[in-house]
Amino acid sequence: MATIVSNSIAGTASTLRRLYFVRFGFAIVWALVMFTTASKLGPLAVTLLVLYPLFDVAAAVIDARASRTTGSPVLLYVNIVVSLLTAAGVAIACASGIPAVLRVWGAWAVVAGLVQLIVGVTRRTMGGQWPMIISGAISVLAGSSFIIGASAENPTLTNAAGYAIPGGVFFLISAIRLSRAAKER
Repeated sequence: MATIVSNSIAGTASTLRRLYFVRFGFAIVWALVMFTTASKLGPLAVTLLVLYPLFDVAAAVIDARASRTTGSPVLLYVNIVVSLLTAAGVAIACASGIPAVLRVWGAWAVVAGLVQLIVGVTRRTMGGQWPMIISGAISVLAGSSFIIGASAENPTLTNAAGYAIPGGVFFLISAIRLSRAAKER
């Protein structure tokens, strides 16, 4: 029985490791492109702002499938729903301007951060989850700052673009740390 559990953890760790490397790459590229257009809500910025939560949906689907053998993926399903609603909400908010986008983006960062933090805590025994726990907590704080920043005199999307970079780095660190658990496969 212990071997089955160990193989399940190793399989999940291996899938998460690959997923986290992809999430790192996506976050960095997304942020770099977003920085070039963060001053206004043009077509590229709108596309990027809708794409990011949709990418999160795809990642959560992969994560949920991989996690079935090691625990309940219920919170990942919550994240899928929240991220889908966010993509739609951001698309609608773009018509109202940057403050509305920051409010939606901030609310999403808070909820997604809480989910990431809780999922990371429940996966601690797998290894490589402290970066996810820290990233989740930072996401909650960043989301709150986006909501507050929406009321600034001239709000910009620069902080939203910058938000992806630390998250990507934490995914990279977690992927590297998951190597040991993935090798036990």
